[in-house]
Amino acid sequence: MIEMFAKVANCPADQAQNKNCLTNLPEVNADPNQVQVVLQLTFGIIAAIAVLMIVIQGIRFVLSSGEPENAKNARKGVIYAAVGLLIALSAELLVTFLLGRL
Repeated sequence: MIEMFAKVANCPADQAQNKNCLTNLPEVNADPNQVQVVLQLTFGIIAAIAVLMIVIQGIRFVLSSGEPENAKNARKGVIYAAVGLLIALSAELLVTFLLGRL
């Protein structure tokens, strides 16, 4: 284990991509644009599911016919789905911003 850290410590930062500089770290050949597209697609799917859940819970709320327990559960479902949507959109914005700077 100490040898690995010694190899990493002896490797200059400008030669990190050099094949002679052994760091025992995996090589990543992914383009930042590929990562960005995959993450945007993932967060887009999560956002679509959250919107679908908001619609379903809204319908459940309307169909609760004044029953307080059903209305309360539907209202909580809308809130949870809205929070999930907000998190998914924030994550997509953060990923786009950070990967755009690379």
